[in-house]
Amino acid sequence: MSLTTDMKTALFYQKLDDSKVRCFLCPHNCILTNNKLGICGVRRNRSGDLYNETYEKVSSIHFDPIEKKPLYHFLPGKIILSIGSIGCNLKCSFCQNCEISQATVDDFRWLNHYSVEEIVDIATDKAGNTGLSYTYNEPTIHYEYMLDIATRIKEKKMYNTMVSNGYINPEPLIKLMPVMDAFNIDLKAFTEDFYKKHSKAKLQPVLETLKLLHQHGKHFEITNLVIPTLNDDPLVFGKMIDWICEELGEFTVLHLSRYFPHYKMNISSTPVSTLERLYNIAREKLHYVYLGNVAGSEGQNTYCPFCHHLLISRFGYNTSITGLGVDGKCKKCGLLVPNIVL
Repeated sequence: MSLTTDMKTALFYQKLDDSKVRCFLCPHNCILTNNKLGICGVRRNRSGDLYNETYEKVSSIHFDPIEKKPLYHFLPGKIILSIGSIGCNLKCSFCQNCEISQATVDDFRWLNHYSVEEIVDIATDKAGNTGLSYTYNEPTIHYEYMLDIATRIKEKKMYNTMVSNGYINPEPLIKLMPVMDAFNIDLKAFTEDFYKKHSKAKLQPVLETLKLLHQHGKHFEITNLVIPTLNDDPLVFGKMIDWICEELGEFTVLHLSRYFPHYKMNISSTPVSTLERLYNIAREKLHYVYLGNVAGSEGQNTYCPFCHHLLISRFGYNTSITGLGVDGKCKKCGLLVPNIVL
């Protein structure tokens, strides 16, 4: 695909005096003077109007196992077309894909042009593909592109999934609900201090996103990247589990992921023993807890929450559904297993 200079007039902004604009796509609510980019690095004020400058611009496109998102309870064992661009509205010092997420349209020169229809064609032409996942970098900052593609994907009776930090305002999130089928939301920690210091953001809007998804009955899973000394305190972690259980329910899917040094952070990688300790804390109240970035772990398997029969076994991205019927019932106890979409 060839490079393009296409732009798209942004949604969710208002004009202010002196050619300034206020973006209210995410909780930063950036106020931008002429020619300035938002914190996300891709939305720019041009003479008093706001534009998404990565519309139809892609940095990564690939067919992935859906478990890679990670989504373990939504179409397990299936593949999904995944696309991403550049930029993010968080500035995490530990960013695991900083090469694209911490880039801006002013300093990244390797974007390729894919029209909405080209993406839809790629998704529909692949045998066995279930739909499209908006991932790799933060997808909400490319809202207009994502919404246009997702609308067409739904018309094709395929699925849309989104891997996000959850830092989005309620109005644009609600507008996405009719076309988005599943979400994986990063819950990076459970203190405002962590979000302020290490992500340059706030915790509360992410919690509000999770509650809104739950209230609208959307399928969502949570990922928590565990970083030694920063968000691995068992007491604080226990409070997070209590909140998840009370606000979102005991059948919420939680992925605990192992951190490795990257970008601006050189803290040593997370000990497996730390993940296992937090896993055991979470399992006291949540039925579906998984360990990520830990090779060969039993913490990748799905068990019946009622009789503990093995339903889905995983080794890396190889998935085998052995104990779960096509009707969604456990083959041993016969009960319908909650929160799994086949």
